[in-house]
Amino acid sequence: MRYVITGASRGIGLEFVQQLLRRGDTVEAGVRSPEGARRLEPLARESGNRLRIHALDVESDASIRSFAADVCASPVDVLINNAGVIGLWCALTDVDYADMARTFAINALGPLRVTSALLPALRRGAVRKVAHVSSNMGSVTNNTDGGAYAYRMSKAALNMGVRTLANDLRAEGFVTVALHPGWVQTDMGGPQATLPAPESVRGLLRLIDGMGPEHSGRFFDYQGAELPW
Repeated sequence: MRYVITGASRGIGLEFVQQLLRRGDTVEAGVRSPEGARRLEPLARESGNRLRIHALDVESDASIRSFAADVCASPVDVLINNAGVIGLWCALTDVDYADMARTFAINALGPLRVTSALLPALRRGAVRKVAHVSSNMGSVTNNTDGGAYAYRMSKAALNMGVRTLANDLRAEGFVTVALHPGWVQTDMGGPQATLPAPESVRGLLRLIDGMGPEHSGRFFDYQGAELPW
């Protein structure tokens, strides 16, 4: 199977790459700066031609076009939209709207841009799956403590995009879902996070592998529990 992963140089994205390579899959890894992808380079050498590293800034239309030109030469089976930022966590009176706009551009618009650019290759793929790494913090129902405006609102917007993509692409046999990885021990998750990245990604891959038409347009956590929008 041929996978495309955005935000692949660290954290959850890097763990996706490692687990997919170990099981024999091929990976196209999008990273904000190839020079900063030092942890991927040994994996690329060890895997032969099963891992390729590409520059990808999901805020930039030009970068996405260049990435798609490289990737779309062959069919893509699964796209994992993982790239994201946490944005500033602050009180309402301290919201930085420039930071909020950037957080939206990366977390909500980036996955839409990448999915659209890769559609030709996804249409030639064997399974036509698109998974979006979202967050329980994007759930309107589960928001009981407020704060984190940029992150929460950007992930809620992503979730709406996932539902809309599912409706628009269902007739072509696409399956697209939003996935909550848990509170993962990564740079973004911070020092208090409780879940090791390998455990989270094992669960996410199990979900992606088992995704069928009945799952499209829905929101799940890494253990398979369905979350409310």
